[in-house]
Amino acid sequence: MLRFRWETEFKETEIGEIPRDWEVYPLGEVVEDAIVGSTPLKKISKYWTNGTIPWLTNKEVEYGKINYIEDTEEKVNVIALEETNLKLVPPNSLIISFTASVGKVVINKVPITTNQQFISFVLKSIPDTVKYLGYFFLLNRELIESFSGATPFNFITKEKALQIPIIFPPLSEQSRIATVLSWFDDLIEVKKRQNEILEKTAMAIFKSWFIDFEPFRDGKFVYIEELGKEIPKGWEVKRLYELCKILRGLNFKSNEVIFEYAKGYIPVLRTNNIKGGFEIDFSDLMFVKEDKINPEKLLKENDILLSASNGNPELVGNFAVFLNTFTDLTFSFGAFIYLIRVNNHEMFPYVYLSLSDNSFREYVASAISGTNINNLNLSDLKNFPVLIPPSHILQSFHSLVEPLFQKIILNQKQIMTLRKIRDTLLPLLVFGKLRVEEV
Repeated sequence: MLRFRWETEFKETEIGEIPRDWEVYPLGEVVEDAIVGSTPLKKISKYWTNGTIPWLTNKEVEYGKINYIEDTEEKVNVIALEETNLKLVPPNSLIISFTASVGKVVINKVPITTNQQFISFVLKSIPDTVKYLGYFFLLNRELIESFSGATPFNFITKEKALQIPIIFPPLSEQSRIATVLSWFDDLIEVKKRQNEILEKTAMAIFKSWFIDFEPFRDGKFVYIEELGKEIPKGWEVKRLYELCKILRGLNFKSNEVIFEYAKGYIPVLRTNNIKGGFEIDFSDLMFVKEDKINPEKLLKENDILLSASNGNPELVGNFAVFLNTFTDLTFSFGAFIYLIRVNNHEMFPYVYLSLSDNSFREYVASAISGTNINNLNLSDLKNFPVLIPPSHILQSFHSLVEPLFQKIILNQKQIMTLRKIRDTLLPLLVFGKLRVEEV
């Protein structure tokens, strides 16, 4: 049985009020070992050939969640462990990024290594303490950054990291706090996995029908030069702008922008908020006065936001669908984003899957090469060729995949609601304002 109570007795500490029976310790007090990651020289192939030991990099983990890692994109081998200063991190360690992208939180499920952006902490009490501290650091990113000192970019040494003060409840309460917060994260992960399966199912049907033309093999085909392949006779090719309204994001002067909500301001999404698929990160927003926003550029449900420019060319063309559970907020979108609003709602799944196909990524890669490096021009996006089958085939396809998309959208809205609840509970539980007495 889950039971809470509101705390009434507090004491003041260097990081705020906490319950009288809780303590504040430097991180080093609860750590047995702290391991700084490193990168074996890439040009020395013997460190990487036939690698089996996971090697973690910053690009594989996200803000706003505890990243549970079981595998990584790159792997090193035993020779790297023997001949370099790379060390193996035991399972259930608390791993935090302390360089550049400071404050990403990881717990490893298997032995791994990391690059130099991470410090891994082997704790004296596991697994409940590692989960609890994962949530503590998830909440206190600014506290972590305050230890970076006066450097041009965030960098925190191991010695500094071990001095970071942590709120330390009794072990039994750490366990209860971690259990409650984990319930929300576990539900979120289940719904995310459901969405991955639903989207892969929809994409498999799309490819079968409109890439491989499996249901239409018995008909006549004609070669279309602009697509570089044969398509069923009677089908046509349209440009994206014929199916969608496409708008460029808004530019603002620096003195028109704030980064905390104020009355009369509208939140504006940027490229860093676009995670992909149906995933938009609503943290790190900027806000602009209502009278500076063109009403035409206020976002609606199922608008597609596409990254038009980014420091990483692989992220140009990345897109996500806008869904809003913030009933009291209207959103707009900033420079370097294009809005794609499908004219006919029944075409939405088809357009979404067309943009998800490899052909669109190849088109974008070609468009941003040469003089347009890292920048997708509006005209190029508008002129993306889209294969259009006869209306009765589109209707049949829509009836097949629409239930999948409705479930994806429902799941995603539930994910957003679960995150809001977790984020509301997080400071209350970690600072002991709300005590978990029983789970």
